[in-house]
Amino acid sequence: MSEISAADVKKLREMTGAGMMDCKSALTEAEGDFEKAIEVLRKKGQKLSVKRADRDAKEGVVIALVADDHSKGVVIRLSSETDFVSKNEDFINTAKQIAQIALSEFPADLDALSLLPINGVAIKDKVNDMVAAIGEKIGLESYEKLEAPMVVPYIHMGNRAAVIVGLNIINDSFLEAGKDVAMQVAAMKPIAVNSEGVDKSIIEKEIEIGKEVARQEGKPEEMLEKIATGKLNKFFKDNTLLLQEFVKDSKLNVDQYLKKFDKDLTVTAFKHVMNG
Repeated sequence: MSEISAADVKKLREMTGAGMMDCKSALTEAEGDFEKAIEVLRKKGQKLSVKRADRDAKEGVVIALVADDHSKGVVIRLSSETDFVSKNEDFINTAKQIAQIALSEFPADLDALSLLPINGVAIKDKVNDMVAAIGEKIGLESYEKLEAPMVVPYIHMGNRAAVIVGLNIINDSFLEAGKDVAMQVAAMKPIAVNSEGVDKSIIEKEIEIGKEVARQEGKPEEMLEKIATGKLNKFFKDNTLLLQEFVKDSKLNVDQYLKKFDKDLTVTAFKHVMNG
């Protein structure tokens, strides 16, 4: 048997993402054959998740959960390649378990969540086991969390998307308002709660686009700034949650809808996760 070179180990690592020692062991077992080595890694649950990295995992399950007192909430997405897998009861239940762990432990980020235990193993290892068992690219793709006086969830279209919305006042009578706003987020996909939440680089880009459009239309240079500002305000109305036209009543924007419940009621933040 030929000696396994460091270059070969590096190449297999780049192909699969597996650890250096795992790659060397797999190449040794496969007598230097890369395809056989990948099969060795597959048996350890390491191959498909990376070997199939070029495959689209646009299906999956998105779960939103909130605490009983509505003080916090989470959204997670467990992805798959096909809806055949994502509609499987065991797959859905695993996603729900992961979401419950996320809510209970409230880890800082996705990496921290993936290390938490589920049924005696780390979540990342559980996902890896699913890859080996099912034969599809599967991944814990998203984890978002939110704390607010009142967090309200909404799960859209058979677990294909989910939203959590934070309100600044806790009152059970505001649950309907919170759900309506969460549905608004799912339908209209705002980029921020209000204009203050829009990234400065986006604002600068919109102003520049507005100026250039006006310039192409033959507007005088001294008017470009004013015209661009007007277009920017239209951009905010279309793309920030509180200024968006309320989908259930086009006579109101979202902020005006909330004020019908309480003059001080507003949205502190939202999180939106979807398949695709």
